[in-house]
Amino acid sequence: MSQASAISPTRDKDFPEWYQQVVRAADLAENSEVRGCMVIKPWGYGIWENIQKQLDAKFKETGHVNAYFPLLIPLSYLEKEAQHAEGFATECAVVTHHRLEAQKQPDGTTKMIPTGKLEEPFVIRPTSETIIGAAFARWVQSYRDLPLLINQWANVMRWEMRPRLFLRTAEFLWQEGHTAHETADEAIEETKLMHRVYVDFLRNHLAIPVIPGEKTENERFPGAVNTYTVEAMVQDRKAIQAGTSHYLGQNFAKAANIQFLGRDNTKQLAHTTSWGVSTRLIGTLIMAHGDDDGIILPPRVAPNQIVILPITPKPDTRQEVIDACEALATTLRTQSFCGEPLRVHVDKRDLQGGAKNWEWIKKGVPLRLEMGPRDITSRSVAVCRRDQGPKAKEIMSKEDLIRGVTELLHEIQDALLKRATELRDSNMKKMDSLDEFKAFFAEGAHSGFALMHWAGSNEEEEQIAKDMKVTIRCIPLGDEYAEEGKCFITGKPSHRRVVFARSY
Repeated sequence: MSQASAISPTRDKDFPEWYQQVVRAADLAENSEVRGCMVIKPWGYGIWENIQKQLDAKFKETGHVNAYFPLLIPLSYLEKEAQHAEGFATECAVVTHHRLEAQKQPDGTTKMIPTGKLEEPFVIRPTSETIIGAAFARWVQSYRDLPLLINQWANVMRWEMRPRLFLRTAEFLWQEGHTAHETADEAIEETKLMHRVYVDFLRNHLAIPVIPGEKTENERFPGAVNTYTVEAMVQDRKAIQAGTSHYLGQNFAKAANIQFLGRDNTKQLAHTTSWGVSTRLIGTLIMAHGDDDGIILPPRVAPNQIVILPITPKPDTRQEVIDACEALATTLRTQSFCGEPLRVHVDKRDLQGGAKNWEWIKKGVPLRLEMGPRDITSRSVAVCRRDQGPKAKEIMSKEDLIRGVTELLHEIQDALLKRATELRDSNMKKMDSLDEFKAFFAEGAHSGFALMHWAGSNEEEEQIAKDMKVTIRCIPLGDEYAEEGKCFITGKPSHRRVVFARSY
């Protein structure tokens, strides 16, 4: 391929279209026949499998266990929690019938007509607080039954009007944690613990630095008392909400009647939490790390961390080269990276080397190794790192590669985090006036994350969002954001800066 880059348009020319083209070029997913839904292809699903496996281990380390709950939620369950239901009402898909009947049409065709109307409609779960709450009400009788620490890996449906693969689709995959506790303090600590798990995972597994913080009242999960978020900046300097953790107080316990006999022998309501991340993390990965040649995958979640490309210019050397590549792969697989065996693939397809090489560049595999007849003789390997340019190549002895391969993967993981951190930090700006704020987010301006003092009302926050399409992404938790100042809208005293940004 002779073109300057594999993806057209480039990020600088048209970032949204670049994103769509990367998803296609990396063979991650495609739109399905069902409007707003996607088919996640094997390479994309392989990323999700690694995210799922590694996060699941963290959940189990913190005492959580997995369960599964129904896809269909009785409408009456949502009606019990009005604030929660109202927050999702416009996104709900509703099942109203339980049977289809074939009916002949005047033109001779047959149509399948829904019959057997349900006495009570079911909502396809947009989230599972209500139906899991009903289960918790059955499971909890005494304080001795608490805490309940449950996680579910599942699909959900929210009827998106403007879908975008991985970022916003009508159906998507996620995990949703749901817990019940004896006291408010225990539930709040659980909420913050899982928030910290997400911060650690984004940073140390996905190489994405996030700003951890709390959502404003306007931006909270429907029905929550507190919502904690991890906000990531991607390369067009917009924000992505990459994960949330909610303290639900006793709101859902009251609606679902999650009661227990307390230590003082009185009936009490449980305090509950919920927390989740979704396949949106894959979209975040693309936008955080991709370049104009495709996606760049952090080694920790890449389906294959290393791909070996046999170079076989002559048919009579093909099997010898493939055998040498397989032997190298077997040796590499005996090593581990971050506690897991190296994931190594030998691409033996009968395709031209250039086509195979560009395919793996677009798919973002961290290390590409090339080996041909001469390399077998010299016991050397050509090593190509995905975090470097497509033509960058280092010749290493096979022994040096085997000794240093895990260090190379750590270098790539660290380089991606460093690059993303520099992008974020160089595009965050402290400002104190409304004029600065307006200029920062003016059409065509560079923008990014604006760190502003805030002491405004919910109505003033909503007006900014309406007028400028800019929202408070979070009230950040770090000490570096704590300082005295005045709100740039109201002039009232403020003790901490908040993060404003445009977002996906």
